[in-house]
Order: sequence, then structure tokens, then C-alpha cells
Amino acid sequence: MDEIALIAAARQGDPDAFNRLVLAYQDMAYNLAYRMLGEESRAEECTQDAFFAAYRNLNSFRGGSFKSWVLRMVNNACIDELRRRKRRPLIPLEPLHDDEEVESPAWLADTGPTPEETAATHELDQAITHCLQTLTPDARSVIVLADVEELGYEEVAAALHTPLGTVKSRLARARLKMQDCLQGFMELLPTIERLEGEGK
Repeated sequence: MDEIALIAAARQGDPDAFNRLVLAYQDMAYNLAYRMLGEESRAEECTQDAFFAAYRNLNSFRGGSFKSWVLRMVNNACIDELRRRKRRPLIPLEPLHDDEEVESPAWLADTGPTPEETAATHELDQAITHCLQTLTPDARSVIVLADVEELGYEEVAAALHTPLGTVKSRLARARLKMQDCLQGFMELLPTIERLEGEGK
């Protein structure tokens, strides 16, 4: 994909060119928003808002990585949302049920999972989401981009507009906190490994 050509065409008013850019990065953008916020609907809104902002501000894009530019917008939108929540905590009108079906992200999915594998994966996903929510927004965005989206340190630094050394130190601290938090959920890992072994 030639980002430069697509951006140039989008600046000239070609909606298909911008749509190709959206399709290339929308999953990554949504995954960042979902892991930052822990809610599907708000993650979708923040992702959509970020792409709208990118489209409106294409003329201010000064080159470099379009992916990093969009991810920075998503991250900023999520941090704004987290600040709003802190000022005005939301209380759900209806109770949340543990048996609600939540779509597992692609990075946790297995091909042709059995019901047992799906249940175990869902529980592990909930544990990871819970532990991510215990991190500060800055630590959360670093670990999602580096360990979930598998971006390199330089790409994470560009996406978050943060010095490389700061990214590395935040990531090291975030990984330790995630490891400590996930210790309480370690029983889920042997379950998944055992189920996978049975299918072989």
C-alpha cells in the first residue's frame, strides 16, 4: 500500500483513497481503543471520531507514518474519555451480567474453538482486560501498542509522541504490573493449554 499516494489522493477529495487507509488500520485502532476503555461501544465511537478527525485534518499531516498519526489520535481520544469518566463516573442503568457474550479479539481467537476453549479464552480475555484497567492510561497505551499490536519501540514512541526512553521504561513497569495482576488468574492458563492438548 502506497500511503503517500493514498494521502495525496484523499487530499484531492478521493473518498476511496481515504477508505483504503481506514481499512488498513481500523482493526488496530479499535483494538487500542477497546483495550484502553474496556467498552466496545465507546471504543467504536473513539475509533470513528479519530478517523473523522484524521480526514478533517489531512492537510495538517506533515508526513511520516500515517498509522502512528491515527493511533495518536485514538490514544488522545481515549485519554480524553478516561478524564471525562473520572470527572463524572457513569453508573449503568441496568446490571451487567457475567454471562453476556463478548466477542473475543482476534489476537486471542483460535481456529475452530470448542465451547470449552471459547469459555477459557473468554475468561482469560476478561482477566487481561481487568488487569489493563488497573494501569494508568499512559502505561495501558504503551503495553497495548507494544505487546498486543506488536509495534516496535520506535513506532510506539511515534504513535504516542513520547521519547523512546520513556516508552521503554513505561513498558517495563507496565509489564511487571500486568504480571503481578495476572498471577491471580494463572489457573486459566493451564486450562487453555490442557484443552488445546486434548484437541491434538
